[in-house]
Amino acid sequence: MKEARILITGASGCVGQYTTNWLLKNTDAKLLLWLREPRKLSSIIANNSRIKLLIGDLRETEIFKEDISTATHLIHTATAWGDLNRTNEVNIIAVKKLLAFLNPNVIKKIIYFSTASILDKHHHLLPQAVRYGTEYIQTKAKCLEELEKHSLSNKIIAVFPTLVFGGKYDNSGSFPSSYLTQGLEEAANWLWLARWLKGYSRFHFIHAEDIAFICGQLLTNYDLDIQKTDSDRNREIRKIVLGQPSISIDQAVNELLRWKGTKRILSIPLWTWLIEGLLNVLPIKISSWDRLIIKQRHFIHEPVTSPEDFGGNSFAKSLNEILLHSGLPKSKKTY
Repeated sequence: MKEARILITGASGCVGQYTTNWLLKNTDAKLLLWLREPRKLSSIIANNSRIKLLIGDLRETEIFKEDISTATHLIHTATAWGDLNRTNEVNIIAVKKLLAFLNPNVIKKIIYFSTASILDKHHHLLPQAVRYGTEYIQTKAKCLEELEKHSLSNKIIAVFPTLVFGGKYDNSGSFPSSYLTQGLEEAANWLWLARWLKGYSRFHFIHAEDIAFICGQLLTNYDLDIQKTDSDRNREIRKIVLGQPSISIDQAVNELLRWKGTKRILSIPLWTWLIEGLLNVLPIKISSWDRLIIKQRHFIHEPVTSPEDFGGNSFAKSLNEILLHSGLPKSKKTY
């Protein structure tokens, strides 16, 4: 990829930095890193001759329209949540502007990051996501709908990470920590309660290092036309859910208990009807989206994609490996 110019938005984030490092090590491509705060590039040498920094907010697309037009590949990881107006401006409006400034005769592939939360088990968009999801969920769902109709849709690969881990739990590593990795210490502090409960819900997870590997393979060893299947005939965008095989909440708690050298004494099953009953009794307000999540129970997708699907080896295939790479202190006790 000597002639490639890869534009990466959200380049200072967890996934952005892991992906940038992979591309620096495994390709000869020039990298355009779009970010707001260069000081957050903790794992990247910014003065690398192959790197050009585009410093600014994603909503300031016009400033970089010349650089955008030269991109042969785009990896769009930048996103926003929390504030309704900003979320809409970043997750929908800015994406439209960004794609508008790409040169259709130059751009070859676009990897668009979304979230697996807006998809059902079989990778179809959940109608409820658009109707009453959070501001983040709604904007991601609406953006996906618009991308399906975009003139560049045949060049887009939409990737949907499941629960993302990366970096060190205490931010002591060279890579920035994902929100989930940062929350591992707090999760461990609640083991005194969790060890009394038994959860049956299942979920997927993936490490940012493995996301970077998959992105690299999608850019370098993935032919969009060849990869299309019968199920893709009515949708031009290829959808790929990123994750390891699912585990249950109970398995995750057991792994954390072993990590911290704590015993499980008694398990009270957390059935869906019990949770809903408690919510009706306790003074807790939850949204329609929250209720959907509770009723859904399992958060699994078929299929999920990991490095092994591209002939690689996962950096963290098990939760034990996730904990090991996170640096979370481990008890010397064993049970």
